Amino acid sequence: MTGRTVVVPSEIGSILCTSPPTTNLVYMVAPDRLAGWSFPPEEDYTPARYAALPVVGGWFGKESGNYENFISMKPDIVVEGYTTDGGAAGATVAERQEKMGSIPVVAVEDTTNSTGYSASIRFVGDLLGEEEQAGAMIAFYEGALATVTGRVASIPDDERVGVYYAEDPKGLSTDPTGSQHSELIELCGGKNIADCALTPGMGMTEVSMEQIIRWDPDVILASEPEFYAAVWTDPLWQDITAVKDGRVYLIPRTAFCWFDRPPGINRIIGIPWTAKVLYPDLFSDMDLEDLIREYHEIFIHVSLTDDQIRGILNPEV
Repeated sequence: MTGRTVVVPSEIGSILCTSPPTTNLVYMVAPDRLAGWSFPPEEDYTPARYAALPVVGGWFGKESGNYENFISMKPDIVVEGYTTDGGAAGATVAERQEKMGSIPVVAVEDTTNSTGYSASIRFVGDLLGEEEQAGAMIAFYEGALATVTGRVASIPDDERVGVYYAEDPKGLSTDPTGSQHSELIELCGGKNIADCALTPGMGMTEVSMEQIIRWDPDVILASEPEFYAAVWTDPLWQDITAVKDGRVYLIPRTAFCWFDRPPGINRIIGIPWTAKVLYPDLFSDMDLEDLIREYHEIFIHVSLTDDQIRGILNPEV
């Protein structure tokens, strides 16, 4: 997808990826071809034969992968994820190819733009001869995206819900508008109230309790169960509107997180979930349980029970 010409085997049976977004994408399109994970998925929501694949790491965040380890596993191809960044992607892909030797390196844009996933899904489907699977994924994604963006577009700015994305076990890290990590807030019609510096890369800007009290969010999206469990009784948070109104929500994490980390296509199910959390009346007719069931069957290759889905949507404190 960077415009290189790469010769790949006619039969691609084993694939390693250099970062989590591309790893998850290959798993979703063709799980039997994936040879290892960047980081392990949640076992409770992943078929055992796939959850048992080795963790090979990669080049992402603060991680620096091991070329020898990748080469020793003899994959048919290596998939390198990149983002459009003014030319640096080409140099990175060239370095990967040089270090991987005779193993073809195929570049796939693991876009951090949650409105632009279709091209990467289609590319990987075509690459692996899994056009039908890719088509089903794109149809689900584009349907959910159109429903959400179409409805929230008419919400006046002064009526948009103020949202705080609470990261880390104390809820004192966040990502403001413009960050790839908090993108679903604005996509789903919310207003990211975090008025703080944007930390590039891995994000997670540290903020103070005083700042959060001043911002006073209507809704809090919590990334960590520890924070979600503690916020209801922690005296520091009791005067926050979201806490007083009972509008603190634990971001679901099944095989992968629905909202962030990585900001890849694992966020597709997070689009309808976030929209319904922010605007339950506007999306009262959206059958979120059916969407969750369908998403996991298509993307995660697993069937969830009704009890599992209810537990995901109604976590215990």
